[in-house]
Amino acid sequence: MLYYLIIVIVIFILSGLKVVNQYERGVVLTLGKFTGMRQPGLQIIVPVFQRMVRVDIRTNTIDIPKQEVITKDNVTVNVDAVVYFKVKDAERAVLEVSNYIYASSQFAQAALRDVTGNVELDSLLGKRDEVSAQIKEIVDVQTEKWGIDVESVKIQNIELPQDMKRAMAKQAEAERERRAVIITAEGEKAAATAVAAAAGILSKAAGGISIRTLQTLEKIAVEPSQKTLFVLPAELTETVSKLLNK
Repeated sequence: MLYYLIIVIVIFILSGLKVVNQYERGVVLTLGKFTGMRQPGLQIIVPVFQRMVRVDIRTNTIDIPKQEVITKDNVTVNVDAVVYFKVKDAERAVLEVSNYIYASSQFAQAALRDVTGNVELDSLLGKRDEVSAQIKEIVDVQTEKWGIDVESVKIQNIELPQDMKRAMAKQAEAERERRAVIITAEGEKAAATAVAAAAGILSKAAGGISIRTLQTLEKIAVEPSQKTLFVLPAELTETVSKLLNK
């Protein structure tokens, strides 16, 4: 009988030995009442009368599932995001909310819909960091009561309707064509300016235009069989006429 009693006592003592990992904190409840915290290492609690809840204090992630949102300019988009958070107060995370991960996830979903629904599509696409910061601020205020610290919120994917994608593609194509026309016009303007400057320089030299004309004819008439119609410049015609009249 004594042998069985010793076995029961040993089992009772061993059941009270708990190991808290370095990345955990233990919340101890005695007869249902909070009585203290347990740090990493080997800890002893009183079986039956005490219970210890382990809380992971490492950085965790919450995937916010795809949410259908109507933006401020009435465009329907699907948006998802990810929340990075960690427990900074294990006591409140256990005592203030039944499931802090689920509660944080639900509140983050609501904040995502509220914030993205109050911005226009262009702002949502071009200012993701600002929108993410607004969501983080809203979620952080609420989860602070639960001992949760939201480190960051990142919007991952923004899915647009097919007709909106086609419209944006046409807009981008039109913008590229506009830039191409402008670049071509600027090139022609620069070329015309350079040609005008060169003509001004040649006109100051006697026979300069004529020499340039002959050089151009030489370049274009590379084949013996090629025929080129040559019209004498006015200044060269006048020079020849003066020589003949003398």
